[in-house]
Amino acid sequence: MSNVTVQPSPPAPSRRPDSAPVKAGRGTRRRRKEAAPQFRGVVSPHTLKTPRGRVIYWIVLVTVVVGFTAAFVFPLYWMVTGALRSPGELAQMPPSFFPESLDFAVYAEAWEQLNLGEFLGNTLLYAGGALLFTLAVDVTAAYALSKLRPVLGNLVLGMMLATLMIPPMVILLPAYLTVKDLPILGWDLLNTPWAIWLPAAANGFYIFLLKRFFDSIPRELLEAAQIDGASPVRILWSIVLPVSRPIIGVVSILSVVTCWKDFVWPLLVLPDSENMSISVGIASLSAQMPQNVLIAALVIASLPAIIVFFVFQRSIMAGLTAGSLKG
Repeated sequence: MSNVTVQPSPPAPSRRPDSAPVKAGRGTRRRRKEAAPQFRGVVSPHTLKTPRGRVIYWIVLVTVVVGFTAAFVFPLYWMVTGALRSPGELAQMPPSFFPESLDFAVYAEAWEQLNLGEFLGNTLLYAGGALLFTLAVDVTAAYALSKLRPVLGNLVLGMMLATLMIPPMVILLPAYLTVKDLPILGWDLLNTPWAIWLPAAANGFYIFLLKRFFDSIPRELLEAAQIDGASPVRILWSIVLPVSRPIIGVVSILSVVTCWKDFVWPLLVLPDSENMSISVGIASLSAQMPQNVLIAALVIASLPAIIVFFVFQRSIMAGLTAGSLKG
């Protein structure tokens, strides 16, 4: 027999324990989750779960909410009830929290003596015209900056936003001189509604709000309209405006309320008594009226703005947040 040498087969490579895949179980995942860093505030979540922590939490929450609510609501309450007090009751020290009697006839007296009907009509005319001019100018400007993208559009937008950094009192005199002698045309717009409408038309803040919303409108929607042959004006009227009703509603409300409560500018450009707004008219006759009648007039003048806010507060918040997130 021939000698046959059998070569031993090489041993199979052993797998290192540390290289073996380890399947993490529930316990491992739980420990990793517990080991993860937790972000905590001033009071730890554990403290809030204790009875004492819950009591302190609710005490602080109720105190803060009630305190801030009282700080904002109490002036309104004092104004409404101040009209129901007599002049002597308003002057007594310390003042009483509740009026001694409820005589609502003082509101009718304020309406007649201060001629609030005429002042309210003037203010409604100024606010309505300011709204129309604001929408006409600001919507078209925001649409051009957002969708038409003109040359140096970002520079123009930056200059508009820069005007928000200028205090209104600084530009009061140049604006008055412009209204008194309109450039190129040379018209005197004092004692006319145009003195209120034209300065209110261009507002950098409104243009910024509208542009941010227009940026969130899909460009594919506008391109499809362009393929169908729609002009930029038709796209704005038929597509952009119907989609942008929330933000247009916000701009409309802010424009009306701003014009309604303005005092300094109407005082300068509307000196005639028959053209005064309600805030200027009440101030001009305040020296001749009892204090309770004057407060009643202020309540009547404040009601439209307060009602508009409470009715459209959801629209205001929805419009301000619309277009801020994309996705």
